[in-house]
Amino acid sequence: GYNSELNCTQKSNITMVTWKINPKAGGHCSLGYRADWNKTNRTNCSDSMNWKSRPDQDPTLEIRRVKIAHEGTYTCEVAAPEGNFHRLYHLTVLVPPRLTLYCDDQGNPVCKAAAGKPAAQISWVLESNSTPSEEGHDNGTVTVFSKFTAYDNKVTNTTCIVSHPAGNWSKSIAC
Repeated sequence: GYNSELNCTQKSNITMVTWKINPKAGGHCSLGYRADWNKTNRTNCSDSMNWKSRPDQDPTLEIRRVKIAHEGTYTCEVAAPEGNFHRLYHLTVLVPPRLTLYCDDQGNPVCKAAAGKPAAQISWVLESNSTPSEEGHDNGTVTVFSKFTAYDNKVTNTTCIVSHPAGNWSKSIAC
């Protein structure tokens, strides 16, 4: 959902700039600029991908409202009097999971990290013999469930900790 900018080699007197985009899913696209004609060209690129400003001054690629579909390889090629220059990016999209914590019908705490990418890690503040389970979704996200099973039946309050590259969260519950 955020915007992303991929910088390219900035040279003076650029002759040509080409962004070659190969997403993991879907067809490739390209953005091009040719200085001698002062012309830009786009082939098969969505409206969410465009030059940040004028490509003759700044060849940065801007991706608006980044989605999982934008994942892939982005290559910038610049031709200038000093030579040809390449910059390669591998774009990976992180999706933070939605954390919920509730008590099941038997009074056991259940922690759910929904629709994250990659899958979140779930742990408990008090030691538990719980085993997380995962459910994959068509869009590449994963929901992780973990039921707290205490070694000691006297436990009344526990905390679920969710770890993910996009952040860490915790919630406490008494069942």
